[in-house]
Amino acid sequence: MTVDTVVYSADGKTTWEDPAAARDADGTTWVRVVDPTADGLDEVADAYDIHPLEIEDALGEVRPKVKEFDDHTFVLVKDATLRRGDVTFAEELRVLQAAFFLGDDWLVTVEPQRVEAIETVWERVNREEPRLASRGADFTAYRCIDHVVDDYFSILDDIEDDIEAVENEVVDAAGEDVLERINDLRRDLLSVRRLLWPTREAVGVLARGDPAQISQDTEKYYRDVYDHLVQLVELVETYRDLTSGARDIYLNALSMSTNDVMKKLTVVATIILPLTFVAGVYGMNFGDSPVNMPELGWQYSYPAVMVGMGAMAGILLVYFRQENWL
Repeated sequence: MTVDTVVYSADGKTTWEDPAAARDADGTTWVRVVDPTADGLDEVADAYDIHPLEIEDALGEVRPKVKEFDDHTFVLVKDATLRRGDVTFAEELRVLQAAFFLGDDWLVTVEPQRVEAIETVWERVNREEPRLASRGADFTAYRCIDHVVDDYFSILDDIEDDIEAVENEVVDAAGEDVLERINDLRRDLLSVRRLLWPTREAVGVLARGDPAQISQDTEKYYRDVYDHLVQLVELVETYRDLTSGARDIYLNALSMSTNDVMKKLTVVATIILPLTFVAGVYGMNFGDSPVNMPELGWQYSYPAVMVGMGAMAGILLVYFRQENWL
């Protein structure tokens, strides 16, 4: 477990060893907890009056949410990345949880695993970026959440590329693995959708300025994040429609291929049927009576039958070709 504490303002930043003492310092206090342990996190929670149920949510697997308390607001979001390689739901989509405890002039972030989006903002605070240093904790929380949402766009960009590749494969040559890839994409999109919907609801609460810790100047930034989430939800629905269309095209192509095979088999069976009849008739043996197939005594009977059968097959082939069955 690592606990880093900085206090920053327009005059600069200072690093504190004691998170509890930093709460009353002049400026904005940010306590960042990474890979927390139960005992270590309890100390931070006691110093900032964080309820045990909030800690339980921060460490558990729960939906993104916003909860308002008397002196702070609890915000839970989930960062996600899509790893490169074969597109599979279990291996490709990596979700990391991030909890924000937002006070009037302090911010506590809890990351069970290090989140790159928060790391980016943390580095900017340490570089004393003026835009961050001159604003409060609500703006810092916005910057972190905004970076989390930007990662969602990166995921959908990668999924879009995979959808285009699958669509080309369906049109060019649909292999047996195409349907599996389509289903993998649909599962990935479903997983992203499950992240986006509750995140949109949570950010919507912040965008309306319901929590007292969100200033009017910062509300517009949260509204911008909310608009991005609305756009992301629409993109997910569009991509789900595209994957459904690709699946329908694949199934139609498979059905057409099956129909083509059945048509060819029908042609073969139709040609063989009269030949089988002729062969069956002349394969009967009724003895030497003169009324039993007298043509069998003709010296050219066998060649005549073979020529006749070949002619019938040729006529049927010509007919089927004219009907575009072959």
